[in-house]
Amino acid sequence: MSSNHSASGEETKRHKVEGPRKHIVAFVMSLALTIIAFAAVAAGEINTTFTYIILVGMAIIQVFIQMAFWMHMKDRGHLFPKIAIFTGVLVVFSAVITALYWVWW
Repeated sequence: MSSNHSASGEETKRHKVEGPRKHIVAFVMSLALTIIAFAAVAAGEINTTFTYIILVGMAIIQVFIQMAFWMHMKDRGHLFPKIAIFTGVLVVFSAVITALYWVWW
């Protein structure tokens, strides 16, 4: 009985391994988003502004899927990479806004 107790204690200490199921789901979602974006551009009859909105929306969703499933940002212990990515996005956004105002004025 004590051997069963120690075995269950070891299982809780081990790193939980993700199966391939989540990776397959993430791959299928990424593939679907890519197909939707390609179809929006290939249609040609859709308004150009709406096509840009679809492309940017699909790209943003794709980034979150990639970060969550392939870069494992959804797991614990990734606070500093999240802070670094957020800081980078903030700096780039600020630089783009500054450049736009600089050119316009």
